[in-house]
Amino acid sequence: MQNTIQHTDIYAIALHHRFQWEEAQQCYVILFPEGMVKLNGGAGEVLKLVDGQRSVGEVVAALQATFPDVPDIEKDILAMFDLALGKAWLRKLN
Repeated sequence: MQNTIQHTDIYAIALHHRFQWEEAQQCYVILFPEGMVKLNGGAGEVLKLVDGQRSVGEVVAALQATFPDVPDIEKDILAMFDLALGKAWLRKLN
């Protein structure tokens, strides 16, 4: 399903969802009317760059620069986009 995500796509956090750092949990979370999802470190790093301005390709490039020692990071990033779309945490803007 990852082939549906293009490097030119631009996403934002879905309406009625909020992405934030949760100090008590020491992790990023997504809050929505039905509850909260705790995100692992990698997921938080990806979603904190999803701002409705950056393209998927720009998110990938930023994370490749931040974590140059992680092999196949692009595959992991695209998998996170795929998961977040499947869970309706993101909305496509373009």
